Amino acid sequence: MKIAVVILNWNGESLLKQFLPSVMAYSTGADIYVVDNASTDNSVAFLKSEYPEIGIVQNSGNGGFAKGYNDGLKHIQADVFCLLNSDVEVTPNWLGPIREAFSIYPEAAIIQPKILDLKNKDYFEYAGAAGGFIDMLGYPFCRGRIFQALEKDKGQYDDVIEIFWATGACMFIKSELFHSLGGFDEDYFAHQEEVDLCWRAKNAGHKVLYVGKSHVFHLGGSTLSNMNPKKTFLNFRNSLYSITKNLPTKKAFPIIFLRLLLDGIAALRFVFQLKFAHCWAILRAHISFYGNFRALYKKREKANFLLKYYTTTSIVWSHFVNQVKNFNILVKD
Repeated sequence: MKIAVVILNWNGESLLKQFLPSVMAYSTGADIYVVDNASTDNSVAFLKSEYPEIGIVQNSGNGGFAKGYNDGLKHIQADVFCLLNSDVEVTPNWLGPIREAFSIYPEAAIIQPKILDLKNKDYFEYAGAAGGFIDMLGYPFCRGRIFQALEKDKGQYDDVIEIFWATGACMFIKSELFHSLGGFDEDYFAHQEEVDLCWRAKNAGHKVLYVGKSHVFHLGGSTLSNMNPKKTFLNFRNSLYSITKNLPTKKAFPIIFLRLLLDGIAALRFVFQLKFAHCWAILRAHISFYGNFRALYKKREKANFLLKYYTTTSIVWSHFVNQVKNFNILVKD
């Protein structure tokens, strides 16, 4: 199995200097590439000087995470792409359990490892943690992380299980599937495009796995922090995009209506917290969703729909009302 570890970069010279050494040291048997999104810093010159063995793909512009990878991966040949954030520190033998899982579970098309917090290595990291799930209303969450509640890693998720979505911070995907799905939806630009990709893969009958014996450390927030209004905009908008595209009509419309109401409550909560920029971000997310609804709906034409997609009815109710902060005590449906 030929694995290509592919790092997307935009003006990230400092991150490349910090995190490439672990990737180079611990990725024996894999090819390493950097896809550069038209950086204006010294990233490309640094790579050519310090890491001439790394393959470089230079995109003509910064199309964000989705278009950046779509354009870059057209020029890379491998059986499996590992899409790796530029702020991830990998560990010895991180690839071994992944290779083994692809061999043991041929039906698996997408795999993610355990994602731990580089700044607090005993805890799971926000972006991916121990595998992604969604609730009935389309809100994504993870084992090891429900909203801002992060669990300590005590080996409780050192298993191999089927999950709903794998994080784009470190995602292994069979190249044939990536191309057959048309890659990421470029309308997302960034954030939750991996949820949509995995949802489309599952609608097509493929499996997504989490492999806890492989782990990496993620810095997180290098592009946009969790508290950035732009990230609020992208997360709220893109979640509505995924529901519209990936649910059957009879389910999609009632859920969209409920989501819009709950988003309104979230916006009011931001007002009470005096976070007016986040409230405005939610409003802009809805305006963008309405403006793009017709184009989104057309994307459903070729879709098959997975009827049982959710783990729990409402992660919002479970967390904010019932105070659930641990995946293992979450009420599953």
